[in-house]
Amino acid sequence: MWVIAPILVVPLIEIALFVTVGAWLGLWLTLAIVLGTALFGVQVLRQQGPGTMQEFQRGGQNTDPLSPLAHGALKAVAGLLLILPGFLTDTLGLLLLIPQVRKLAIATLASRVQFASFTTTGARPAQQDDWIDGDYEVVPPDRDKLGGGSKWTKH
Repeated sequence: MWVIAPILVVPLIEIALFVTVGAWLGLWLTLAIVLGTALFGVQVLRQQGPGTMQEFQRGGQNTDPLSPLAHGALKAVAGLLLILPGFLTDTLGLLLLIPQVRKLAIATLASRVQFASFTTTGARPAQQDDWIDGDYEVVPPDRDKLGGGSKWTKH
């Protein structure tokens, strides 16, 4: 039930905000704001790819090598939220563009995630004891014993 609640509640909040802001600012200014934030979201997503790679390559400043990737992922989420029409999603997207908010979100998510690690060893080298020597003989099938040739090939 908790998974379905945001799917139902967020559109209702967005509609209420559209009506409220539209009544306060007017139709055209409201539409201009929604269109402007969508274009800004597209711009954020366009700049995200090269920006994340540059942050990752500069990674010596950060103690955690995954931190630039986490920041990049949250910036991409912010861009997607800005593209979606609505004032709630735009507000959340703009908040995620603030570095301190992203750090707080990463810390909150990291405290809820459990990391498991495992190690693997290389394949065991083949030893002489592992070989089995044998002979084989190809025996063609006897079609007469099986009832003749395939009925699929007869025309």
